[in-house]
Parts: sequence; C-alpha cells; structure tokens
Amino acid sequence: MSYRSRVRGCLLGGAIGDALGNPVEFLSMHRIRARFGPDGLTELLGDPALITDDTQMTLFTAEGLIRAGVRGEDVAPAVHRAHLRWLDTQRRPAPPPDADGGLAGHAFLYARRAPGNACLSGLESGRMGTLADPANPDSKGCGAVMRSAPFGLDPRWTVEEAFAAAVECAVQTHGHPSGYLAAGAFAAITHEMVLAERGLVEAVEGALGLLRQRPKHDEVTAALEQALTLDRAATPERVETLGGGWVAEEALAIGVYAALAHPTDVRRALLVAANHSGDSDSTAAIAGNLLGAWHGEAALPADWVLRVEGRDTIIKVADDLAGQFPHAGQEMAG
Repeated sequence: MSYRSRVRGCLLGGAIGDALGNPVEFLSMHRIRARFGPDGLTELLGDPALITDDTQMTLFTAEGLIRAGVRGEDVAPAVHRAHLRWLDTQRRPAPPPDADGGLAGHAFLYARRAPGNACLSGLESGRMGTLADPANPDSKGCGAVMRSAPFGLDPRWTVEEAFAAAVECAVQTHGHPSGYLAAGAFAAITHEMVLAERGLVEAVEGALGLLRQRPKHDEVTAALEQALTLDRAATPERVETLGGGWVAEEALAIGVYAALAHPTDVRRALLVAANHSGDSDSTAAIAGNLLGAWHGEAALPADWVLRVEGRDTIIKVADDLAGQFPHAGQEMAG
C-alpha cells in the first residue's frame, strides 16, 4: 500500500465519517432511532453529503503543514495562520476577491456548521496560544483532537515529534491537558499506522507510552485503555459507556473503539462511530481518519467517497501533502 493511498485514505475517511455523523450530531439515540428506525442511521445522507467544521479545520491544518514545508517555516505559526484563514471563512458568506490561491478560495468551506466555541474564541483572542501560555486553559472539547490527524502524516518526523507538533498547535485553542494530549495521541497513532505500518492496537499502545511521559495524562490514558479493553459488541449502549465524545479523550476513545469493532469494514465501523447520543460527526471523523490511514483509500466505501462534499479538494490537499515526500513510500518499503 502506498504512502499516498494512506494519506488520501486518512483525509477522505475523516470527511466521510464527518458527513455521516453530521445529520445526527446533537440527537439522542432515542431520537435517532425514532427518525431512522431501530437500527439507527444506516446510510450516508445527501448528495453531496455535507462536511462540518471538523473536516474544514483538518484541511486547513494540512494546508498549514504544506506551507510550512514549502516555505521552510516553523510549524506552529504556519498552522496558526492557516486556522486564522479558516476563522475568516466562518465570518464571511463567500471567498473575498483577494482570497489567496489555497483553501480560502473554495466557496464550500465558507459554510458555518456548528464550529466549536473554543476554536473560535482561541483564534479570536489575537494571540497564539503556547504550551507555556495556552488559549482556553480550561477547555478540553474535541475541537483540537478532531483536526490533528495531519500531524501524523509527515515522514520527516519521529512519532515523538508528531505528538509534540500536534500538542503545540492544539494549545492554540484548547489549553486543558486532556484537550491537547488527546490531539498528540491521535497524531501519534496516525503516524504509527501510516509510517511504521503498525496495526491500530499496536499504534494505540505506542501512543499510551508517549502519554505516560507527560504530566496530567490520566484522563486520556484511561479513555484509550477503556477503548482497547471494552468488548466489541459495538451497540450504541456500549459506545456510550465511553462517553459522548464532546470532550477530547472521549471523542478519541470512541473513534478508536469503532475502528477496532469492525477493523476491516469501514462502513460498519463508521456507523458504530456515528450512532450514539453524542458528538457523532467528530467521533465518526476520527474513526474515518484512523481507518483510512490504516487501510488506505481503496478500503473506503466508494459510493460514500463519491458523494462527500469537497471530494476533489480533499484529494488535492492529500496529494499536495504526500507530494512533498516523493520517496516516503520507498522508505516505508525499505
């Protein structure tokens, strides 16, 4: 499996999970079943199937990493500037005449679909949060973890460096340790699957090792350990024992659990990640990022990929990111 396929799979998988969970975010499982039947949501809705701020911010994160690489800039300020461009899309109805040639020029990204308050306030603060002085120090919502998969896709970094880069950029909006450490763990898991070609369980165990080296890791560690050990019945009731996904460690745990429940059936795994009384788009987006990174683009449901909003743009961003490292696949094979 090629590096490019894994990068495409990661970004496209996250987008289809996001679009799948979008219509049922904020709905209880009782209301989901009342609307869609006893099995809950069983299909991707809409043509196009609409993404949310989860995919928007993931794409802008990737764009920040691309520009940092091309221009030889430090990662944190480059990603911060990218997120400020995303913030501008949430304030305008359409691209301005002077929009640059990147994502800021794509009209579909200007839709405002329940962006997280911490993401907005952290970016509106007029400063870049740092680990020493984070934005929103009490916030551990899932808005940082859900955008952090791209940090795991850079083959120049060790897994420790991917973890650290995700943390450094997470604190720009989410300053609670569980908020930024979950982002670091997600990047590390993605890195291990894409660049070390490890399975999900082994990748999570590696991330747990990195977490235990950090202060105040207990909540994220406990959530991931529960995801690994919870039986794979994968009913909504079982998923909800992990929480609702509104906070970072729960969102990551649900995404991991859904991917482990159906490791070779992306469609079923994403339905598990979306069908619960919680932040369905974020948890399904994380599950999709993980499964796409693990198995590559070809494992994704083709009919869902064809209908996801912004598909061509997502593919271009993935290819631009992978294209910076033309020898990554050879290095993996070696």
